[in-house]
Amino acid sequence: MPIVALAGGIAAGKSTVTAVLEQLGALVVDADVLARQAVERGGRALAAIEARFGKTVIDASGELDRAALGAIVFSDPVARGDLELIVHPVVQELSRSAFSQASVAAPDRVLVYAIPLLTESARAEEFDLVVVVHAPTEERKRRLREHRALSDAEAAARVAAQGSDEERLALADIVIDASGTEDDTVARARVLYRVLAECWPDRLVEAPARYTTLAP
Repeated sequence: MPIVALAGGIAAGKSTVTAVLEQLGALVVDADVLARQAVERGGRALAAIEARFGKTVIDASGELDRAALGAIVFSDPVARGDLELIVHPVVQELSRSAFSQASVAAPDRVLVYAIPLLTESARAEEFDLVVVVHAPTEERKRRLREHRALSDAEAAARVAAQGSDEERLALADIVIDASGTEDDTVARARVLYRVLAECWPDRLVEAPARYTTLAP
C-alpha cells in the first residue's frame, strides 16, 4: 500500500487539502486525530502529561485542558520538548497500527497520512511520497489571528513552535502553494489527487479536475 505524507505548518491549509483528498477517494489517517486519542481521558499519554505538568492541565472532568497546556508549552521550548517526548511515540505507534489495519482492509488504496510535524518526527523516509502544503509565515500568522482569535504574540509562538518552512520544503517531493484563497487551495488539492492517480493508476480513480500546475 503506497503511503503519502501530507505535511504543512500550522494554518497553512493542510486540513483543507486533506478533506478534499478524502472526499475524492483517498484513504486518510490524520496525526492530529491520533494525537487527540493519545491524550483523551484514559488515553496512554494523559497520565504522563499530568505527571510532568501537574494537575493544572487537567480539567474538572478529568480531560486535558488544552488551553492550560498550550499556555505552558508555547512559551517554554523545554516544556514543549517534554510534551513531544510523551506524545510523539504514542502517535507513531497508533499511526503504524492504523497503517497496518488499512493495508489489510484496503490494500488496493493509496493512504494519505496527514502529519503536521513531519520534520520533528524524522519519519520522512518511511513514505513513498512527501507532499508539503505551504503558505508564507506572515500569511499563516494572519490566519491564526483572524480565524482562531489569537494575539500577534500567540500566533507567532505557535508558528515558531514548529519546524521551519525551509526544513519542511527540503523534504517535499510535491509542494502545494496554499497562499491564496481557500478555493485556490481546493483546486490545487484536486490537482494533487489527479497527480496521485497518475502515480498509482490502479489504486485511485482520476479526479474530475483538469490537470494544471500546483502553484502559480
